[in-house]
Amino acid sequence: MTKPIRDRFDDVPRTSGRVGAHRAEAPGMNGWVVLLWSFVAALVLIIVGIFGSLVVMGRISLFPEAVPTATPTPVETGVVDTTYSVMILNATAEEGLDTQLRDDLINAGWPAETVYSTDSASQDFQTTTVYYIADEDELAAIGLANLIGGANVSQSEFYAGLNETDQKQLTVVIGQDRTAAGPQEPAETPAP
Repeated sequence: MTKPIRDRFDDVPRTSGRVGAHRAEAPGMNGWVVLLWSFVAALVLIIVGIFGSLVVMGRISLFPEAVPTATPTPVETGVVDTTYSVMILNATAEEGLDTQLRDDLINAGWPAETVYSTDSASQDFQTTTVYYIADEDELAAIGLANLIGGANVSQSEFYAGLNETDQKQLTVVIGQDRTAAGPQEPAETPAP
């Protein structure tokens, strides 16, 4: 066998400190940094998993539907109009409620000659109600109902014949809710 020819690499010393240095760890990485990055990655995966589960279960909606908002209907406050004549009917068994309400209306500005009071043929009317005849009388009826401390308001021509003049009229029927005993529940009939 022949001897190999010598080249320049034969003169390199064999004990260099850099042998295999390209495989060494990066000089800035230590155990705490790796642990911190592992913790952050685990936390992000957990949060994404929880959020994804809530979306799949329907607890969170990514694109919620717009809920239509209900526009509030304005409440009519009514107008106190003392040009109306007022008929007050006491539809309870308690005496004097019609006279008391008549005095209250006169003190509120109604002329005494336009406020009438009497007992009704019925004595078991449940809720005090202000009745008006025409549509244009509704605001005056609401104003009167508010003035007497709250009452129902209803349109009816039943009491139209009580007025002998051409003056516009409102009718107040006093119910059990204005008595000292309060509203009475109708007696239940026993089942056969």
